Amino acid sequence: MSNRQNHCAKDLVDAVYIALPNSMHADFTIKAANAGVHALVEKPLATSVAECEAMIAAAERSGAKLMTAYRLHYEPGTVEGLEAIRRGDIGDPRLFISVFSFQSAESNHRLKGEHWGGPLQDIGVYCLNAARHVFSSEPYEAVAVGGHGDNDPRFAEVKETICATLKFPGDRIATFVASFGAAPLDMYRVIGSRGDLEMSPGFRFETATRLRLTQDGHVTERSFPHVDHFSGQVAYFSDCILQDKPPEADGREGLADVRALLAIEAAARTGRSQRIESSPSLSQLSPSGVRAFPPVERRLVF
Repeated sequence: MSNRQNHCAKDLVDAVYIALPNSMHADFTIKAANAGVHALVEKPLATSVAECEAMIAAAERSGAKLMTAYRLHYEPGTVEGLEAIRRGDIGDPRLFISVFSFQSAESNHRLKGEHWGGPLQDIGVYCLNAARHVFSSEPYEAVAVGGHGDNDPRFAEVKETICATLKFPGDRIATFVASFGAAPLDMYRVIGSRGDLEMSPGFRFETATRLRLTQDGHVTERSFPHVDHFSGQVAYFSDCILQDKPPEADGREGLADVRALLAIEAAARTGRSQRIESSPSLSQLSPSGVRAFPPVERRLVF
């Protein structure tokens, strides 16, 4: 893109939301950043560490803001669950267990290998990101297994199901299953030294989150308002732009998840545990980041 085209783009567009297939994230984000246009990019941020680093570098050169689209970071139930863990409501969090599954339509582009599709990248990233924030640290080792759905033609290019186990500092363990070939379920459970916390539903945008807390045998449940996740994250990103503040879920947060996803993928492919080399990149989710908007029925009109 020429300098003149960059200037015109900046005059016409302040920010873009890149929700293209994974293989196209880097190209369009770098073009936007080079034009000085802020970019909100769907997860996973890109298909490789090199692509993520190039996106981050392009944004830093131009001063454009780069945010990874973790919609749950601005959802009230998710943030309250993390607040409860930080308060010590379940003691020391030791174990994280999660399942995210549904039946994928055969025509879904997420079943294409060329786009780095598959359940790990599409929905496993929610489980991974949740575990990182639950433990407030980065995983350093991964083991994984997966399968292609017993010859189901939908899964010729990607896995039907993947199961990963991650080691975190302090001998904390996270295990999750992501599947495109099982009945719908989205939940995670955190077991601590004195209690446990379960979010079920925990990930999908079509339903409200619900928290179940067990402390010393006493169970309390809390349902949260059903909010529009996409409106919330866009409003948060807009505030960052207008107030010239760095977004909480920046490019490095997205890069950390990509490093772990690649290690999980390699562990499943080789049958051997994989090291994960990630420098600390987490920022603490806060109630001040929550943005609550009522759900909408229509999202895109072409």
